[in-house]
Formats: sequence, structure tokens, C-alpha cells
Amino acid sequence: MTFIPTRAAGLDQLMAFVGRAGRDYAETRNFDHGPENRTNVSQLSPYLRYRLITEDEVVAAVRSRHPGDTADKFVQEVLWRTYWKGWLALRPSVWTTYLADVERLDEQTGGWRRDYEKAIAGRTGIDCFDAWIGELIEHGYLHNHARMWLASIWIFTLRLPWQLGAALFWRHLLDGDPASNTLSWRWVAGLQTVGKTYLAQGDNIARYTGGRFNPVGLATRAAALEAPASPLPVLLALPDPVPAGRIGLLLGEDDLTPETLALGDAKVVATASLGGDFGRSRSVEAFVSEALGDALSRAAAAFAVPGASLPDATVTAVGNWAAVHGIERIAVAYPPTGPGAGRLAALSDSLRLQGVTVHSVRRRWDVEAWPHAQRGFFAFRERFRT
Repeated sequence: MTFIPTRAAGLDQLMAFVGRAGRDYAETRNFDHGPENRTNVSQLSPYLRYRLITEDEVVAAVRSRHPGDTADKFVQEVLWRTYWKGWLALRPSVWTTYLADVERLDEQTGGWRRDYEKAIAGRTGIDCFDAWIGELIEHGYLHNHARMWLASIWIFTLRLPWQLGAALFWRHLLDGDPASNTLSWRWVAGLQTVGKTYLAQGDNIARYTGGRFNPVGLATRAAALEAPASPLPVLLALPDPVPAGRIGLLLGEDDLTPETLALGDAKVVATASLGGDFGRSRSVEAFVSEALGDALSRAAAAFAVPGASLPDATVTAVGNWAAVHGIERIAVAYPPTGPGAGRLAALSDSLRLQGVTVHSVRRRWDVEAWPHAQRGFFAFRERFRT
């Protein structure tokens, strides 16, 4: 199982899968056949995570091949990712609280720490769990069902902090998404939909892994974790106006199809990619770096302008790039809540002091979808139609 970090590879994978996105997907998607056989799922998530391909073009391709509601199960999975992003954008304090929890837990010793070290090394003695840890680290990918099973075992059988499990996934998943990952772990723990937990069961795992695993000793009860209620949604800031005249185009990892951004009449005179290490595994950071390079090449060609890689993404590096090209206004695709958004906010504040303004350009998909993530997914789905 290999993911090539380019838009061309993402489009190829979309075309290879789209014919199976209807009833075949709905009937077989829950089976985890292991890393050597993923033909029953799309394997599009790493490309969607960094928007090497976009949600709207994936849904359009599937709808054109499967009329009516034939492909609703697959489309629903795409929309879950959008819903999570919108939900977190409306409640950004959930993200900052999670980060603070991880930092606090990382400093703790004793108690559960020994079991945690065994878990992340894949030495718990629970056959499926240990295999999935190995698969996660080796391949940077897990079947969605395996992610839920692993999270449930982590929380309810091993009794480990969910935040450290989410952080483990963030470090190693090629498609590690701040919203989908963090909020899915909260959902398993009974924090996202209050009181509703997900309990991994041995017979269910055996069935949907084709008998590859038959775990024993799993928790038989999953009591929801206690935590403060989720905050009420905040108002989303209005989208920045697209800057006019000469602009520079910055590429962040959250949106790597810059040639399809709606930039109006602005004239792009230079483009640059923002690199930087977010504390993930070497293989994930390498994937992101190559994806950024692919996007930078496409952007430079699409706008017929110079392209520069800024691997450290510092204010000095961005400021120097802007000065070289005489840029006073920079456009960047709006990053969802997560590390990319935090870094961009800090850059924007510092660049403003140098007379350079940063404009975050939102895609129509996000503008129309995110405000509907006020409550649960199915209420969102009713209001955001595709």
C-alpha cells in the first residue's frame, strides 16, 4: 500500500475507485482485509486531507457515475470530514484544550505510563491491537473500522488517556486531520455525542477482519468519560475579500490545489510553499513535504510565476520572499482549525507590522457547509445538500 503525494496520483486513485463507489462500497466498506487488500475502500483520504483533490470534485465524479442515492454511503463519508472541520471551526477551544491536555499528559509519570509504553510499542498481548499499531507505524494508514476498534480498546480496555491516543494517530497517519482525528476519538470516548460511546467487541472484530484476529479480554462495558460540556458554537468570521492587484500566493499544507482557488482579478506575481515540522513521524513529514513540492510546481506553472520553497515558514523567510517580489498583499487558502491555522495567524500578525497583509481565501464548499455544523452530523447533512 503506497500513497504517492501528488495531485495526479490522487486523481488516478479517484478514477480507479469511482466505479466501486456505489453498492459495492456500501456492502463491503466495513471489512478490514489488512494492508495488502484495500480494494473495498477508496484510499482517497490522504489526498483529501491535504486537498490534493477537493471534496467537491470527488463528490461530482461519484455522482456522475452513480445517479440517485446509489453512492450516498460513500458521499456521506466525504461529508463527515467536512462536518468535523465545520464543527471544530465553530468551537476552536476544543482544539486548544486538547493540545493543552496532551502537553500536560506528556509530562506525567507513573500510573498508566507503563501500559502506555507497551501500547505504543504494540506489546499489549491483544492480537489485533498490536498488529494495528505496527500497521499504523509502518504504513501510516488504518482502515476506518480498525481506527474505531483501536481507539475503543485504548480507552476502555487499556484505560489510557484518549488525548494521547489521538496524538499517536496524528503523528503517524498520512491522512491525520486535526478535526476528524481529534473529534473521532472524542466520539469513541462518549464526549462528542454526550454519553454515546463505541465499544469494540471481539466477535465483531473477528467477523469484519475475516478471522485474522480473535481478541479476548476486551472491556465489556464502555462508560462515557466525564468532561465539561462542549462549548456553544461561535460565529464564523466573514471570509476575507480577495485582494486586488499584485499578490503573492502562499501554499499551506491544508489546501494543495492552488490553481483552483477563486482569486478574482488578482494578479499572482510569485508563489511560495510554507514548510515546517509539526511533530509528526518522518514518513508523514516527508509525504507532506513532497505534496507541497507538487503543489508549488503546479502553482508556478498555472500562474507562470516563480515558485519558492520556504521550509521553515518563519516571518523572516516570508517577509524576505515578499520583499524580493515587491509584494504587499498575500493570498492563502483558508486553513481549518489546527496547527496550520495557528501558524498562519502568527505569521499574519507579524507580517502586518512589516506592511504586508495576508488574506485567507475560503473555498465555496467550506463557506456553504461549515455554518451548518451546529449540532449533529445528520442535522448537518439535511441542511448541506450536495
